[in-house]
Amino acid sequence: MELENRLFTFTGLINHNHDFIIGFYTVFCAFVAIFISRLATRKMQIIPAGLQNVYEVVISGILYIAKDVIGEQYARKYFPLAGSIAIFIFFCNMIGMIPGFEAPTSSWNFTLVLALIVFIFYHFEGIKAQGFFKYFAHFMGPMKILAPLMFPIEIISHFSRIISLTFRLFGNIKGDDMFLLVMLMLVPWFVPIAPFIVLLFMGILQAFVFMILTYVYLAGAILVDEEGH
Repeated sequence: MELENRLFTFTGLINHNHDFIIGFYTVFCAFVAIFISRLATRKMQIIPAGLQNVYEVVISGILYIAKDVIGEQYARKYFPLAGSIAIFIFFCNMIGMIPGFEAPTSSWNFTLVLALIVFIFYHFEGIKAQGFFKYFAHFMGPMKILAPLMFPIEIISHFSRIISLTFRLFGNIKGDDMFLLVMLMLVPWFVPIAPFIVLLFMGILQAFVFMILTYVYLAGAILVDEEGH
């Protein structure tokens, strides 16, 4: 691992500890995301242009998709969390495409933290919206006789979401990093553009999937009594 960090990450020249490298790029990506977002909103115009236009398209697209999952009111209410996670994950994914950098999302420790944030938040919102006892009453199924069976199944199902969110993102981005590493080893002086297009698509897709699952879990927590959810 130390040899890999020394060869393929600039931060490995400072410290070979992999946790330090992931932590460094996590903070770096956070600053990049904040900086670019500030640039996009620094001079807001009625007719958007440049970065403002890009961000408005992204935000409009997220809200358009999310309203079908959770309704427009809640889509806007929870956008600060879901939208921020999507943008942050996007930058964390993209930095891994640059030789000498490593995507924080290629570490399961990082993706686990994101999964726990979503897990804790949607349960908190569900309890706040439904009340503690009413919220967990839904874990027991529609009939009291089924409660001893349904409750453990529901608990396992919810905790499995942590594993699902963690390893879906980690596995895909780690695989992308390995793919790029192989390409650089095979053709170190000329990397075809096609692999980068694939990596770009996968980076965007994984940010989108994490974001939409955040909305799905929130919808399941706060809309349990409404028809169609």
